[in-house]
Amino acid sequence: MTTLPEIETAIKNLPKSDVRQLSVWLQEYLGDLWDRQIEADVASGKLDKFIAKAEADIATNQVRSLDEVVHNT
Repeated sequence: MTTLPEIETAIKNLPKSDVRQLSVWLQEYLGDLWDRQIEADVASGKLDKFIAKAEADIATNQVRSLDEVVHNT
């Protein structure tokens, strides 16, 4: 089983408890991938301009609370 359609079919045939376990594992796996990507982006300098902008905004008090941003108030 090496193609996505084969994997999808196999998942559909799993018991619900196994699907839930697979879901937990997949979320952890995706989280690890995300962490490694962020680490690579930081190490390569790809995020330097964003970090510098955030630091400058903090230094000049040009920031909003997360609640304000999320609730767009």
